This record gives sequence, C-alpha cells and structure tokens, in this order.
Amino acid sequence: MNMEDMILVSIDDHLSEPPNLFENHLPPEFKSKAPRLVTLEDGTDRWVYEEYSLPNVGLNAVVGRPKEEYGMEPQSYAEIRKANYDIHARIDDMNVNGVLGSTCFGTLAGFGGDMFSKFGDRKTSLRMIQAYNDWHIDEWAAAYPGRIIPMAIIPYWDGEEAAKEVRRVADKGCNAISFLDNPAARGFPSVHDEHWEPLWQVCDDARVVINCHIGTGSEPPHPSDLSPMNAWITAMPISIANAAADWLHLTALQRHPNLKIALSEGGIGWIPYFLERAEFTFNHHIWTHVDFGGKTPSEVFRAHFLTCFISDRFGLQNYQSIGEDLIAYECDYPHSDCTWPYAPEQIWSEVKELPPPVINKVTHENVMREYSYDPFSILGRENCTVKALRAQATHVDTTPKSTPGFNPDRGNGVVTSGDVMRMFNSA
Repeated sequence: MNMEDMILVSIDDHLSEPPNLFENHLPPEFKSKAPRLVTLEDGTDRWVYEEYSLPNVGLNAVVGRPKEEYGMEPQSYAEIRKANYDIHARIDDMNVNGVLGSTCFGTLAGFGGDMFSKFGDRKTSLRMIQAYNDWHIDEWAAAYPGRIIPMAIIPYWDGEEAAKEVRRVADKGCNAISFLDNPAARGFPSVHDEHWEPLWQVCDDARVVINCHIGTGSEPPHPSDLSPMNAWITAMPISIANAAADWLHLTALQRHPNLKIALSEGGIGWIPYFLERAEFTFNHHIWTHVDFGGKTPSEVFRAHFLTCFISDRFGLQNYQSIGEDLIAYECDYPHSDCTWPYAPEQIWSEVKELPPPVINKVTHENVMREYSYDPFSILGRENCTVKALRAQATHVDTTPKSTPGFNPDRGNGVVTSGDVMRMFNSA
C-alpha cells in the first residue's frame, strides 16, 4: 500500500452557506421571513434573521491564504475560496486534496445547529430548520452522489419535534445530525434530561450519528487577553474531553445499543489516559453510585463513540489503546488546522507504518460503517483513491492568494487570545 492508494473520508469539514440557500425550500408565506445575506458599507457580509444580525460568514475560512495571513478575520464571500459556498468548487477542492467524502458543519446555524432554536417564533424556526436540512440534503449533498455525507440540524426546544425531524431526514437518506456537545451550557436541557429520550430512540432506530463539535457548549477556555493565541489553539481539541466524560455517563447508552456519538475536531491522543482515568474513577469512587450496566467505562466508550484526527501521530501509533474501530479522519476544511491541499502527504507520514487493514479503517472504513455511507456502490472503489481523485483536479489552482491589508496582529507582534476575541467582538 502507498499514499496514492489511500481512500480518505472526512467527518469534520465546514461550509459557508450560499446566499440562495432558502430559495427553493420554503413556501411563499415563509420566504419573507427567511435569513437573508446583506453586505454592509464596510464590505462585510452578514445574515439577517428576524431582528438579529448574525456575523461570522467567513470567519476562519482561511484555506487558500498564505499561512502568515491565517486568522479569524475574513467576513465576506469575496475574501474566501469559492469552495466554501459552491458545491462544484468544493468537489474540485476535495479532489485536489485526495478526499473522497466529507461531512460539513454549517456556519449560519452554528456548528451545533442551534441558532434557529434561539431566535424567532417556534413555527417559523421549525420551518427554517426543515428548509435548511432540505437544502443540505437535496442540493449540497445530492449534487455529487457519493461525495457528501449529509448532516441535519434539529429543533432543540422540543425533544419530540427533534425526533420527528430526524426521522424525516433519515427517510431522505441523512444519517447524521449536528448536536451541541453540552446543550445545558446554551440554555437547553442537559443530555441527561428525559427531554431527549425521543431523540435517542430515533437515532438508535435509524442509525443516525450524533456529531458533537468542540466549542459548541463546553467552550475551550480562553486563558487571558495576553495569552499567545497558540496556547488557546493547542488546548482546543482536548477541550472535548469535558463533554466526552459527560456523554460517557449517559444512561441512555445502556438503553440504546446503536447510539453513536462522534467527537468532532477533538483529536485522539488523549483518549488512552481519559479511559484510564474513567476506569480509576469508576472503581475508586464507588460512593457516587454510577452504574454502566455491567460494563466498564472503556467498553461503553468503544461501543458508542467515534473520534477523529487531523494530525495525531501519537494517537495513531497507539491505536490499540484507543480502539481501531473508533478512529476516523477529519480534514477540517476550510479552517486553519486544515492541511489542504496536502492532506494525503501529511496523513501518510503518520499512518504508513500501520498495518494496511488499520489504515483502511481509520481513513474510511469506520466512517462508512457508522454513517451508512457506501460511495463504492456509486462511484466504484477504483475511482475513490487519492490518485484517482487528484487525476480529476489537474485544473484546480492551489496557489495561495493574499488578501491586501490583512493583518491579524495589527502590527503588535505575537497574536494573542485578546486580539482574536476583539475580532469576534467587533463582528
């Protein structure tokens, strides 16, 4: 096996929704209420919904920039690659990067998909959620069968309504939802609340994966305004451990054997210690009366969780301590951790010493199994490799494009957490 033989499927990518997202998916009485994209006098783009103005259209969509210009600043479609919002260009960028399949978190509704649950009346918000999901499934994913793993958003205010929407999208072939890693931190019921039981049941029945992205509830702690941004970035993936510990103790996992939680953008190298700590806590702190239904914490984790890596040499070398069946690849396109267009080179440098069956599991087979995703039946396996995909992308320009005037640190030297927070606050 060599690098060009790999088949790469990413379960954590992102998109910036196109301006015409709602055009084809709302009845006339709701079209005037839909979010609309407006361009402000300073050239920045924002979505406006009800009385709310929602920034962050392109924040952190830095693929295609020189690395010295990475940051959180692009706030218009003119500043980002077309592949952020155009599915045809996205497939080109996937091909040149050797990536076969992709699961895409949206930007408008947030990575946890909760924006419509916070704003607007319930009837309108539910209709917007349904329209958003129809666009994602029927346009974004359906444009290129076998290439996009569709992922839906849900209404958080009602567990029964959430279950109904998941059943509806599952019937359309969508086997994934985005979900807050800690809904209680955003004012919704805790994952331990019976509010969610209908959702757990339908996800179990329909084999729908619950995707929890870092920062969607248990946000990565912001050390101080003076802390170098690198300190914050370094710790961001590991912050998912807080949510992982909470989900691990979800008793619904004992009632629903097919329930799967994907920890998105969390890395894998921390998991051996996490499981060791969970085992120690379970056996030592018996006063807490925690019951895993006759299983150990490690057994529960390996039965119900999927984890993903961008670059994690240590975790991959220690895959046996994690579990080869619960590791998956993530590209994180178009965010600053993404290694586009050289993902195959980076991944191969970390997996080439592993047994070929393990390489296949962590690069695509685990995802195909858990997400009920079968691109081979549509495209043919021989057309899904890094080599085959890159052969279709010889026309794609990957030359870094500079943005005039882009200056994340404002000329002050080391970029700090405070610099980035001020970018967010000004937006």
